[in-house]
Formats: sequence, C-alpha cells, structure tokens
Amino acid sequence: MIQINEKIQPYNIYRTKMNIIVNGGTRGIGKEVVLLLAKDKGNRILVTGRSESTLKRLQSGAKNKNISVCTTDLSVFDKHQKAFLKSVSSEMKSVDILINTAGSVIVRDFMSFSNEQAREIMETNFFGPASVIRVLRPLMKKGSHIVNISSMGGYQGSSKYRGLSYYSASKAAISCLSECLAVEFRDTGIAVNCLALGSVQTEMFEEAFPGYKADVSAKEMARFIVDFALNGNKFFNGKVLPVAVSNP
Repeated sequence: MIQINEKIQPYNIYRTKMNIIVNGGTRGIGKEVVLLLAKDKGNRILVTGRSESTLKRLQSGAKNKNISVCTTDLSVFDKHQKAFLKSVSSEMKSVDILINTAGSVIVRDFMSFSNEQAREIMETNFFGPASVIRVLRPLMKKGSHIVNISSMGGYQGSSKYRGLSYYSASKAAISCLSECLAVEFRDTGIAVNCLALGSVQTEMFEEAFPGYKADVSAKEMARFIVDFALNGNKFFNGKVLPVAVSNP
C-alpha cells in the first residue's frame, strides 16, 4: 500500500508543455490539483465542474492565465458532450493527461435509496468519467496518461462502511474499467491507471464521515496525484493503487 508522507516535498515543475484536462476541479482534491498544475505557465488546463461561477473564479485567479473552463454535469453528460468537445477543441489539439477527480456521495442505507439517487451516483462516478474517456480517446497519443480517482471504499478486500454501498460500488467500477482500458489502449501507448484514495480531509469526506479528522489534507493528496499523473505512466499501467494511511 502506498503511504502518504505529511511532509511530502513539492513536485518538480514540468520541463515540457502539457495539455491537461481535470474532470471535476471546483472543490476538494480536484481544485488543489488544478492550482498545482496551473503554477507551470507552459501548461494548458481545461477544468470541468457543475458550478459555472466557481469555475470562473478558479479561472480568473490563475496567475499564468492558463486555465480554461467548461461547465459540465457528469450525471447528465450526454447533454453536455457537444459543448465539452467544443471547449476542448478550442483550447488544445491533443490531450496529454486526463485526471478524472469528479465524484459524488449520498450517504444512506441501501434499502433507502431511490432509483434516481442510485443512478445519479453511478452516472457521476462511473458512466460520466467513462464517457469522457471515450470522447477524448481520439485526441490522445502515445505517452498520454489517464488517471482515474477511485476510493479505498471500492478497493477489493478493504473495509466497507454502512451507507456507502452505491458510492463504493461506483468506485469499484471505475477501478475495474481502468484495468480493462489499459489492455485495450496498450497498443496505442496510452497508459491508464487508478488511484484508490483513503481518508482525505475534503467536503465530500466530511459528508461521509462527519466529525472524523483525516490525516491527509486535500493539498497533500493533490501533490501526490499531480506527480503521479506526470510520472506514473513511466512505471505503471493498468494498476489500481491504494493510497492511504488510515481506515477509513
């Protein structure tokens, strides 16, 4: 199991220009990932999220003016696909890195879920990111890296928690998809990996475990994810890597 060091050092700034898409970057880990990536003026970053106002604030705050945004709701991605592809094509000719950080959680017992709530979680955490990968695949070339963000809740054999049945199942699905796509994309030189994150102090974690204090902050985890997105495909492909220091 990969361990997170609280005193993790800042990552090395990129040596080449990168076209990067962060899917779900308006809060929590996704937002911190965007802020780190934007420190390199050579990068072009497209960020998606449901809140247009939050995306605009994120864009306007970029010192290097290298963030573009696209309002996208993954739970109904079909309605946003055309506008999403238009935004991508207007900003970049190819995609070097895709980081799928978007996620949604509804905490309640399995028998209390409505079909609508269950589908919302599965669309946001699995079907939406899968669709994003499918539409972006033609823009990716040899050396590109797809990083899907899963959870220890969806990691096989890990501890499971009451109220998180659909959330954990959706994260298990994106983990398995990562393994499958690495096989399908292997001949193209595109790597696909998945990080199964443990406890990180974010708004979504607080919704799932109210009152619990995680050992890792969103900024610390973002540093790890950014470094992995940049360098992980040199060492891994088709892997689901647990990244946790505590349970939950």
